[in-house]
Amino acid sequence: MISRFLLPALLGLGLTSLTTAAEKIRSHEEVLKVLERVNDHWQETHPDHGNAFWNRAVYHVGNMEAYEVTQNPAYRSFSEAWARKNDWQGARSENPAEWRYDYGENDRHVLFGDWQVCFQVYFDLYGLEPQENKIKRAKEVFAYQITTEPRDYIWWSDGLFMIMPTMSELYQITGDPAYLTHLRTYFDYARDLMLDEDTGLFFRDAKYVYPKHKSAHGKKDFWARGNGWVFAALPKVIDDLPADHPDRPHYLAIYQAMASALASSQQDAGYWTRSILDPDHAPGPETSGTAFFTYGFLWGLRHGVLDAATYEPVAMKAWDFLMETSLQENGAVGYIQPIGEKAIPGQVVDAASTADFGVGAFLMAAAEMARYAEAH
Repeated sequence: MISRFLLPALLGLGLTSLTTAAEKIRSHEEVLKVLERVNDHWQETHPDHGNAFWNRAVYHVGNMEAYEVTQNPAYRSFSEAWARKNDWQGARSENPAEWRYDYGENDRHVLFGDWQVCFQVYFDLYGLEPQENKIKRAKEVFAYQITTEPRDYIWWSDGLFMIMPTMSELYQITGDPAYLTHLRTYFDYARDLMLDEDTGLFFRDAKYVYPKHKSAHGKKDFWARGNGWVFAALPKVIDDLPADHPDRPHYLAIYQAMASALASSQQDAGYWTRSILDPDHAPGPETSGTAFFTYGFLWGLRHGVLDAATYEPVAMKAWDFLMETSLQENGAVGYIQPIGEKAIPGQVVDAASTADFGVGAFLMAAAEMARYAEAH
């Protein structure tokens, strides 16, 4: 496999035009400046490396996206230092007999997806400089996982982002189709558990399926960040699949149905409320879900799997929200809903609300915007 990071990013010279309904479209060069301002601010204000749990790992997923489009060596070094601190591992138990995949923040939860998204970062670093120690633990964990009988490893929408691209990237590295076979098995379980066929959106997990659970106004309650995880995961997986892989049309159809549902529920200001179809449940701007949606829409436009006339205005309006509201004067990213699993009425989410995973989502959106701008 030739890593996407082995090819230097080609810095654009600016755009003469970019078809869009938005007035404040950024050029490739301007997008990169914003991306670097945000990432430099985060790294300067958060120099200490945390553990390999999902929230910190998702920041590093975004940081490696930032590295790809900027080739800034400081970004690569920052993620390498974090990976070394965590010994290129997630949860650290060495005893498979005690490995678990229910929710847990301790070292026994090796099979829990929130401890596996870190491997995506390690794979990116391996692509830059292949050394077996960077991927040894990931291969060990998933070699065990795909030989066990459970198929309910992805039981919450976040897990689609944490686990699916990890498995498709393992396929890219190893060439072993078993990873894609089991990925589809896990996805089918998650789809049947959480996908609402009528809307094309995902409930966060079984607790939130309608009508067992309803929004404050009796509607289906689709959490924005929960759907953001899915809408960002599917493009990453589709990118990794062979062009003729039989699962590709299935993933793409679900992605396109989500795009349609999300486009019709976008707020006039460009964001999505925390409860997507009940804006009054938890009103006001939110960045993390919106950033993941922006990433997903731009990916679809760049790859020609979304109609530009329909979806480019959606993507540009979302991008303008990120630039005009989420981005703060000092380079911080605000309006990020704190760690949780649902839209919470009355929860304060404002300009001072920031978090590592939300900055990661912002960086993913900005990197995809840079690619899109460069291509037009």
